[in-house]
Amino acid sequence: MPWTPPGEAVSQSPSSETPQTPAGPSRRDVVAAAPLAVILPAAALTEEAVAAPSGLAPRQLPARVLPVPDTVSAELQARIAAGYLPGWDSVPQTTAAWKELVARSVADVAPFLPGIKQYFRIDVQPGEIAGVKVFTITPADLPPENRDRLLVHVHGGGYVLYPGEAGAGEGMLMAGYGRFKVVSIDYRMPPDFPFPAALDDAMAVWRALLRDHDPRKMAIFGSSAGGGLTMAMILRSKAEGLPLPAAIAPGTPWADLTNDGDSIKANAYVDNILVADTGWAGAAAPLYAGGHDLRDPLISPIYGDFSGFPPAILTSGTRDLFLSNTVRTHRKLRQAGVEAELQVFEGQSHAQFLDPTIPEAAEAFAELTRFMKSHLAS
Repeated sequence: MPWTPPGEAVSQSPSSETPQTPAGPSRRDVVAAAPLAVILPAAALTEEAVAAPSGLAPRQLPARVLPVPDTVSAELQARIAAGYLPGWDSVPQTTAAWKELVARSVADVAPFLPGIKQYFRIDVQPGEIAGVKVFTITPADLPPENRDRLLVHVHGGGYVLYPGEAGAGEGMLMAGYGRFKVVSIDYRMPPDFPFPAALDDAMAVWRALLRDHDPRKMAIFGSSAGGGLTMAMILRSKAEGLPLPAAIAPGTPWADLTNDGDSIKANAYVDNILVADTGWAGAAAPLYAGGHDLRDPLISPIYGDFSGFPPAILTSGTRDLFLSNTVRTHRKLRQAGVEAELQVFEGQSHAQFLDPTIPEAAEAFAELTRFMKSHLAS
């Protein structure tokens, strides 16, 4: 998913230094408690609960209440205490219902974009590259060393949500914090355009940009579905013999659409953004695949060959439902001999490092900026 919208637009202009955290609203001071689970005898456990490799017994957890940690910023504490993201468990049953969910996602984000543009002093221009809709994001004060560098952004949202400028929020943050020029790809999505439409659009833009830009000065980044699409773009580029970017930054990547991985269960109802794989995000996987095998590496990149990948930086949080997606991706990159960094933030749920109202966002983007600058030619 893309950035979590700030609570209120910030109108003041920042200094020429790296922008600090915009002010956010107060949130209700309550503890988000995970649903209480009663310890049941083995015979009463559901089939899903007892499913385990080689017949190994699952662990039965006692009932518990999960406190808000005191090891994160006050702003992040408020986000953690706010409870589950409304609508996480609303699973559309028809094409019309999916389109209604998409429209709501745009309506939720759109009011916050003007404040982000103003605060970070960035210009956002819609356009097309290779027939694909894009948004070109340019900082007002592009540093000399970044003038020939270009970052390519593919947005999150379960391959379904945040069409149009609503999907460019993460790209705006990268341009704002890092002072890079960014091209954010508004790729086609289900329910009208399932796989491989999103990947085809992203690749069309990548091929076109390669005609005018040096790949040694380029990077690809995105979070959640955008992180998975970043990985799929590299797999596709390798297969087609195309030049690869100098670096990639898949944030909490949706690398495995089969819902495999420890944190999918361990962090269920701990993550207050995605919450659990039984919500709309889990239903988005088959919708995106459109009848294709979910283990196709271009759909679930974790099943692909990571040899020869560019240097990568991955980001997640200790409460992230996709923490295992991120960790498994990092380990597979390292096993393939790829330079890869992993940053995991205390207490954060899925993609909360994209919330510009918490101090941890500036820290996350400072790491991304450092990584890009150290790997992109100037």
